[in-house]
Amino acid sequence: MTTTTESWPRIAVIGGGQMARALVGGWIARGADAKGIAVADPDPGQLAWLAEQYPGLAVHTANSNAASSASVWLLAVKPQQLAGVVAALAPLAASVRPLVISIVAGIRAADIDRWLGGAARVVRAMPNRPALIGAGASGLYADAAVPADARALAGRLIEAVGSAVWVPAEADIDAVTAVSGSGPAYFFLLIELLESAGIAEGLAPEVARRLAIDTACGAAALAREGRDDPATLRAQVTSKGGTTAAALAVFEAADLRAIVGRAVAAAAARSRELAAEFGRSP
Repeated sequence: MTTTTESWPRIAVIGGGQMARALVGGWIARGADAKGIAVADPDPGQLAWLAEQYPGLAVHTANSNAASSASVWLLAVKPQQLAGVVAALAPLAASVRPLVISIVAGIRAADIDRWLGGAARVVRAMPNRPALIGAGASGLYADAAVPADARALAGRLIEAVGSAVWVPAEADIDAVTAVSGSGPAYFFLLIELLESAGIAEGLAPEVARRLAIDTACGAAALAREGRDDPATLRAQVTSKGGTTAAALAVFEAADLRAIVGRAVAAAAARSRELAAEFGRSP
């Protein structure tokens, strides 16, 4: 990624896992100064890796130490941990009044706002694992109380690791979670299955894997060009009575469309369950 001369806020990242690492790396690649970013995590190993990877980055085991001098807080902890983490930061939020970006699955903005005592502007974002290589696809939501400049800043920070789209309703974030948040796993599974099937047909394992991965990459690149929709692209490579038609007939007989629909619905339902289960006062 190319660097820019844009100004960057001071950022606190609460939670130092894989997605937080991806975002920190994306910001620095875009021109953010590592000295302006602080990460808090209870795992010294996580912090040591981050400090070594990004010289100048401030690392802390205490969330309040990371957040005290930052105007943007990124929440990147597990859903079951969020209420306690956020409530403990409420007194600090009252004085800092930060922009809070939550990438925690399921938990509603209203709950985060309530735990913070109404002292922050809350944006929800759902990035996905390809953000690790700058190829993420993220959805964002903010209610009408979040001003335009805060929304723009949140969008810029998330776009540092890929594409981002805003959704008009918070309920849409559950669908975003199911489609793009969990979506990479669906494609990894298909690649895995294609590889296994190729091996079963006699291909060497390394050949089957290379073909499966490169075919997935090529199909995605062609779809991304946007000249034709996916259904048209599928039709263009499906000759009547040919090999592709034979394979697709098996998918249709197994009702793959319904299977995918049920899978996405299950992921979205789990996102809603997380909100119900953990979106309460600590």
